[in-house]
Amino acid sequence: MLLNPDLKVVALGGGHGLAATLTSLRRITAQLTAIVTVADNGGSSGRLREEFNTLPPGDLRMALAALCADDEWGKSWAEIMQYRFTSTGAMNGHAVGNLLLAALWDKDGDPVQGIDRVASLLKVVGRVLPMAAVPLDIEATFTTSIGRINVRGQAEVATAKGKLESLRLLPENPAARSEALAAISNADVITMGPGSWISSVLPHLMVPAQREAIINAKAIKVVLLNLDANVLTSGDEYAGYSAEDHLHLFHKYAPELKVDYVIADSDVVTDRSSLENIVQSLGGSLISADLSMGPGSSAHDVRKLTPVLAHIIEQRLVG
Repeated sequence: MLLNPDLKVVALGGGHGLAATLTSLRRITAQLTAIVTVADNGGSSGRLREEFNTLPPGDLRMALAALCADDEWGKSWAEIMQYRFTSTGAMNGHAVGNLLLAALWDKDGDPVQGIDRVASLLKVVGRVLPMAAVPLDIEATFTTSIGRINVRGQAEVATAKGKLESLRLLPENPAARSEALAAISNADVITMGPGSWISSVLPHLMVPAQREAIINAKAIKVVLLNLDANVLTSGDEYAGYSAEDHLHLFHKYAPELKVDYVIADSDVVTDRSSLENIVQSLGGSLISADLSMGPGSSAHDVRKLTPVLAHIIEQRLVG
């Protein structure tokens, strides 16, 4: 039984982080819209993008799979969508869902129409939309021990070492999808993160019309920090950034954006006073709790995340 079936929620992000958020949110409401980063340039998505000059389908596929109907049909199709071919030929590494989306886009031309058709097949809860109308590239400048370096590509930017100096989308100032803007404007709740902070979360704030829609939305705005947003536990991504640094970057690319809540795993909060000060400067409250799958895990446990999201949403709506 859904906790708040009429609640309209928009979730922004990409990849595994967005999939975890969607898995939690679908337990709260069926009125879900996932808005997904479209800058992937590697693997199956990158190959299809280059060959067909289309949106990279991978993150969209993962969001669709996360929202498949919770019955035998939906679960079986979620598994099929995620299945990857293993061979020594051209099909190696391709996911079935990527091929299905690419086929529909090649046939019909409209990415959203193709996504909606796949969503109907999978009996998806809610809707999945791309962040921009065209495929994007991400480019960043980092300061490192050997000087400044320019890095291009979603995966390359996400794993680059050094201090982020500037971040750019190519083409600059891309157009947003009207469907995404409408969903943001009508939302009761907007969530941002977790995910690859530089390459999956921040880009949502760099699409001008979408950024303005988020700023102007009346929704409760929730930022979910990564489980490895900690200088002591960070892995290949984020180059050792702290939770405070994550929020400084968030503010840098949307200085007018105020949030209501920042949710962090307890292990990320190494200096609560410092983190609370930054959260308060963004207009919000810090919520910390045990959210991980286990010690050392970088994946959120949806069984722990769901009640935290449900509690703060209900508390705010009632209050």
